Amino acid sequence: MNWQRGLGLGVLLSAALACAYLTGTVTAQRPLVTSDEINTVEVTRAALAATVRVDVRIRADALQQGESPNDTGSGFFYKSNLIVTNYHVVQNQESLSVTLNDGRSVPAKVVGIDPGIDIAVLRVTGVSAPKLLSFGDSSRLVPGQKTIAIGSPIKFQGFISTGVYSTSNADIPRDDGFGGEVGEYILTTAMIQGGNSGGPVLDSRGAVIGVADANAAPSQLVPGIIGVVIPANIVKQSLTDLETVGVSQRGTLGVTFQDLANLDPALRQLAGLSSSNGALVNDVPAGSAGARSGLRGSLKNNEGQLLAPLGDVIVAVDGVRVKSSYDVVRRVATKRPGQTVTLTVWRNKKEVPVKVTLLKRTLVQ
Repeated sequence: MNWQRGLGLGVLLSAALACAYLTGTVTAQRPLVTSDEINTVEVTRAALAATVRVDVRIRADALQQGESPNDTGSGFFYKSNLIVTNYHVVQNQESLSVTLNDGRSVPAKVVGIDPGIDIAVLRVTGVSAPKLLSFGDSSRLVPGQKTIAIGSPIKFQGFISTGVYSTSNADIPRDDGFGGEVGEYILTTAMIQGGNSGGPVLDSRGAVIGVADANAAPSQLVPGIIGVVIPANIVKQSLTDLETVGVSQRGTLGVTFQDLANLDPALRQLAGLSSSNGALVNDVPAGSAGARSGLRGSLKNNEGQLLAPLGDVIVAVDGVRVKSSYDVVRRVATKRPGQTVTLTVWRNKKEVPVKVTLLKRTLVQ
């Protein structure tokens, strides 16, 4: 029974605080004591109207037995009829709608995708954005700087969480195959849970410094306590590409890889490799940047098993040693079409430099 009394007391306190707030202003002294509280209220008041819940109906063929066909994510208006969200929120959608902060629900359609950084763009009809959010400069974040996340975790729309920016990190493992071209993720103590995905993460000026993407935890048995955020600067770049070209224009070699650490040690030894760090080039499609630069792919038998000699193994990008194919992809992705990247490849038991001029993307990669 104690929990019931606690709940009742909590409701009464909430009501009292709500009344106090409604009868005052943002600078009212009773409910808001500190300047930080006032700032949080001012920023979230302005941002809530631009934030939406993304309601997803999942295709039957993408469901596991017993799974619900309904899912939710978050998003925000950056133009009058365009909304940013995560690609992983809408990837298996059969139909979409968004629920505005005032409760209105309108249909939505996916009009742009960028799986490389896990971003999608939605267009809504029948409504114009009540409020727009603007992007800030994510490269200027300072450790300890306040962050505010708004979204719909566990379907609680308009949920607000505050924290601080801690650091940026490139080594964020994920098993969904998306976001591999994010150079460095933003890490924050602001709470980001299921349903927050795609929502805005703001600074104390109300500018979007990133898009909520996931949380990090030591294992699947422990709730994630570190918020993982896609930096605003690469999101802005992607949105410009999607609107003008139709596909992101980050650098790509256009080839497929296999992590050297996953190879049979005997094959590595046969190739004269003493380390498991590096990315083996598998397929090199004709016309790709990799093919034009002379990268060599790997041979396989009819059962898909690798044959000696192995193809090129990329061990460094622009002089920076790499551990895996993820390192190669994200480092190349920092470039733009027309720029050149220098690869160090292991070929014929020695390191060879290979210069690659990156090409314009014409397909989603």
